[in-house]
Amino acid sequence: MRIDLHTHTRASDGTDTPAQLVAAAVAAGLDVLGITDHDTTSGWDDALAARPAGLTIVPGTEFSCAHHDAAGGRVSLHLLGYLFDPDDAALRAQRSQLRDSRLVRAEQIVARLTADSYRITWAQVRALADGGTVGRPHIARALVECGAVPDVSAAFAELLSSRGPYYVRKADMDVFDALRLLSAAGGLPVFAHPIARRRGPVVADEVIAAMVEAGLVGLEVDHPDHDADDRNHAAGLARELGLIGTGSSDYHGTNKATALGACTTDPEAYERLLALPAARVPVGP
Repeated sequence: MRIDLHTHTRASDGTDTPAQLVAAAVAAGLDVLGITDHDTTSGWDDALAARPAGLTIVPGTEFSCAHHDAAGGRVSLHLLGYLFDPDDAALRAQRSQLRDSRLVRAEQIVARLTADSYRITWAQVRALADGGTVGRPHIARALVECGAVPDVSAAFAELLSSRGPYYVRKADMDVFDALRLLSAAGGLPVFAHPIARRRGPVVADEVIAAMVEAGLVGLEVDHPDHDADDRNHAAGLARELGLIGTGSSDYHGTNKATALGACTTDPEAYERLLALPAARVPVGP
């Protein structure tokens, strides 16, 4: 059984429609597909409508979060929330706030770029998002279209990464608030790419232990942004804290080079996840 629990569609910053992602999952030989767009559930219905008989879909969302320490430090991080009630009022309101924050941040980045004579427009970026949650990948694609950079990777490396000259921080949800809201909505929270230092600062192991007390049930161990040492660290931490270790490609279509199913979740870990109480169940055989 091949299981990929972290993917994105055009509902956020992927390049595939939900139906195209489902077709790609079948072509990649996946048995279970987790759909986890940033801060939205808007791709769920289209993906479920396109689901063939042999594929199981796990509806989820990747939530934009941050941890703030006592010294005033801040670390951005992402929580994968699976099988929560999408109609839970508190969590729905929070998703809306997060999407609004992404929109404001993207508009500010575009304004900074155009002030420095990059030939992109806000209307162009919104069109590339195609009704989905606007993110930096859409700005990157606009920069490719205008010839400023050769590809999306170069746009991030030169301009848009957290270390880049045009980066703008968005307003994220406190991770402990996110854990509380997800648990109350019947969700299963898994910490995405927790040791991915190449993305920026990561939280200490002690913070992850505190997250377990607040409702965290899993760690994404196998991820393209984890090297061998990162994976060993995450796997050991999962064992120590009694967490479920998952694996996922974090597939974004052509916005990232990683193939669908490049990293996968062990079937035993998947069964452990499904054994936990949740507001809904996966859709499939």
